[in-house]
Amino acid sequence: MAVYTHVPAEEIDAFLTRYDAGRLVSAKGIAEGVENSNYLLETTGPNSISDSGHGHRYILTLYEKRVDEADLPFFMDLLDHLGARGCLVPRFIADRDGQRLQQLSGRPACLIEFLTGISVTEPTPGQARAAGVALGELHKAALGFTGERRNALDKDGWHVLADKCGEDFDLIAPGLAARVGQELAFLDAHWPANLPRSVIHADLFPDNVLMLGDAVTGLIDFYFSCTDIRAYDLAVTHSAWCFSNDGATWFGERAAALGAGYMQAHGLSEAERAAFPILCRGAALRFLLTRAYDWINTPADALVTRKDPLAYLRRLDFYAKADPADLLGR
Repeated sequence: MAVYTHVPAEEIDAFLTRYDAGRLVSAKGIAEGVENSNYLLETTGPNSISDSGHGHRYILTLYEKRVDEADLPFFMDLLDHLGARGCLVPRFIADRDGQRLQQLSGRPACLIEFLTGISVTEPTPGQARAAGVALGELHKAALGFTGERRNALDKDGWHVLADKCGEDFDLIAPGLAARVGQELAFLDAHWPANLPRSVIHADLFPDNVLMLGDAVTGLIDFYFSCTDIRAYDLAVTHSAWCFSNDGATWFGERAAALGAGYMQAHGLSEAERAAFPILCRGAALRFLLTRAYDWINTPADALVTRKDPLAYLRRLDFYAKADPADLLGR
């Protein structure tokens, strides 16, 4: 995608004067992501007395319509909580008056810490294991966080999306509407109750994990984070890391490594492990539905690149038939 909101360099430079961040050297729009407009800023650095400094980077985020401004304090407080407990997360930077949330070009905006590393497109088992460790550490660090945010894309939300798509599902693939209806009925009947809940990331795809080699250097993009079943977060990550992008190929070694990393850092109860196949089916349906909704409702000439819903139908079909013992390694 392209950046939704274009901000001239002189406006960004004026924005930076609120902070101890130095003067703007360069601003580059970041193409990744579909929720917000993001710029990578390079500045002369904090407390610079001339424009000759260099080497300081920040992320400037302008929040578009999909992110509710009222949710931003939750995200800010969560990242402060996680960061204070050693998680490698990008914290929001306050200006000289202590304000973290600003306005820029008519949009809510924040200056955010820049983390080094790159996201991987074809994770190795070693990288999958590191992601499992990082997710487990996030869940441990989240203990004691008192903020609450409802998951708008929970089981009830899936029904809302399915109703909005209706028979248009079959424009994507014949019979998809019936298949979605069957899966919703199955999950309504089998969705686990009474599993531990906590704040979760809810979107830990490989492009939201920064890495150098097999080491995680940052977890980013917490804008779907919410309060929900903790093990569901592992299921979402599993669906994202353990298949080819088109969902046609299952990588068992990645899955075993992801599970081993999570078990090392946090662990699953017997009840969580028993429910894991159902949670994976829910994760697959969640992304099938959001992709299908976007596929149906996004104009062909829009800036957003639509993602194939059928890639998650293939995952869903896999989970429905898989031996539960294989999902996290025997």
